[in-house]
Amino acid sequence: MEEPEITIKLTRDEATILSDWLERLQMTDLSNTVDDPAAWAPIHRISGQLDKMLPALFFPDYDVQLEEARRRLRPLDDGSLED
Repeated sequence: MEEPEITIKLTRDEATILSDWLERLQMTDLSNTVDDPAAWAPIHRISGQLDKMLPALFFPDYDVQLEEARRRLRPLDDGSLED
């Protein structure tokens, strides 16, 4: 029996930040953090889907867009997010 798929909705900023973090996770020695080999399958699948959905990853100004997304998602002093 095939398992039903789960859909997760993210804003573009959230997806950008998550994609960057997953890329850094996969490229560093953080594999010690992910100690269950089975966890890598969904990590790679999520990362691949984000890459397909975020063409800005390949734009020359990606670093600027990434920093802007980080700024918008960082909580303000009152705990709310910047609009």
